[in-house]
Amino acid sequence: MSGFDNFNTDFYQSSYSVDDQSQGGYGYNNAENPYNKPYGQYDYSQPMAYSSPGMMQPQQPYTGQIFQPTQTYTPSPSQSMYSSSFDDEPPLLEELGINFDHIWQKTLTVLHPMKVADGSIMNETDLAGPMVFCLAFGATLLLSGKIQFGYVYGISAIGCLGMYCLLNLMSMTGVSFGCVASVLGYCLLPMILLSSFGVLFSLQGMMGIILTAAIIGWCSFSASKIFISALAMDGQQLLVAYPCALLYGVFALISVF
Repeated sequence: MSGFDNFNTDFYQSSYSVDDQSQGGYGYNNAENPYNKPYGQYDYSQPMAYSSPGMMQPQQPYTGQIFQPTQTYTPSPSQSMYSSSFDDEPPLLEELGINFDHIWQKTLTVLHPMKVADGSIMNETDLAGPMVFCLAFGATLLLSGKIQFGYVYGISAIGCLGMYCLLNLMSMTGVSFGCVASVLGYCLLPMILLSSFGVLFSLQGMMGIILTAAIIGWCSFSASKIFISALAMDGQQLLVAYPCALLYGVFALISVF
């Protein structure tokens, strides 16, 4: 046992003593390490970095409704304006310039030559009805064994261009090319009736000539009436009806022969 005591006292020998605790260790002095102070010398008057559980602020109770979360995002005025603009947009047919009410009124004006034309409606650039009437006219010619679609569209374009130049020279206000094409296209409707008669009967006899002359007068009178009301050309209907009769006379010749 004496040998073991000698071994225990001589095993860890160091020059470190308890009195050296007040000094800094490992290169840190007391000024740099404020926590390395003897017991009883620490300044406990400094505020603590934490609070006790009893001093914590109480949580706010939930005032919303279940399954109905509150709105935390408020859209900006520009975004709300864009979202509501879809509801204020006009229908697609109105944006394309297709108004079935105006198409029906123009058709009735053409079918009823004595009816007073509404200048505000007739002055619109509506090409939906004229395209349908030109296609129907070519289709009725096709039923008669005449493939004349190229002549129909070609003569229509040349006739609209000539009437556009003539009406701009005669009127004080002027007219657009689309308005001229719209009016001449709508007034082609009686010519469709003539080509439809040509499918069932021959138009090269005396009755055919009389019917053809009546249809030409019907188309030219309706077109001149619409042009006069839309352009305020009072007293010039016969001057406008004559070139219209020449144009529709060409379509009549296609229908007869």
